[in-house]
Amino acid sequence: MKRDIIIAGVGGQGVLSISTIIAASALKEGLHVKQAEVHGMAQRGGAVVSDLRLSDSPIHSSTIPRGCADVILSMEPLESLRYLEYLSPEGLVVASESPVINISDYPELESVLAAIKNLPRSVLVDADGLARKAGSPRASNMVMVGAVSGSLPLRQDTLESFITEAFAGKGEKMVQTNIDAFRAGRALSN
Repeated sequence: MKRDIIIAGVGGQGVLSISTIIAASALKEGLHVKQAEVHGMAQRGGAVVSDLRLSDSPIHSSTIPRGCADVILSMEPLESLRYLEYLSPEGLVVASESPVINISDYPELESVLAAIKNLPRSVLVDADGLARKAGSPRASNMVMVGAVSGSLPLRQDTLESFITEAFAGKGEKMVQTNIDAFRAGRALSN
């Protein structure tokens, strides 16, 4: 078993938090994990991408070769299209439908969403809307963890335990908000 996951977004969207929670959960379940990250002017809304590789056998490289990603998980719709050359022919794209318009020539949103919908396997997620319903618009990254969780070789309770750990320092209400956001996304993955 192996899962190669590209997690993409822009600075401030929680791409690295997503990667950390999934990686920690995989390690807890006895899987091998390799991770590589690129932070491109992340503090200014630049691209952030994490290659995350999970396997039940040793992994020799931390980067995902072109055409081999099982999943592209994207916090921003245009960012999901940027990494399509890495997606395997059977791969899945799970993308937030909410844009971060951080460039002057951002394409028309409808054309970006149409390109994602036309992929063989894709899911568009109203991550911002589900996060607001859960109690915080900042929890959209946990909605996305939930939305991809059905495609991961990880148990729900393991993922939830690391979400709890990640937000424990911010109080019980914040923990519950992020668990609720995760579960809202998880409902889409079943």
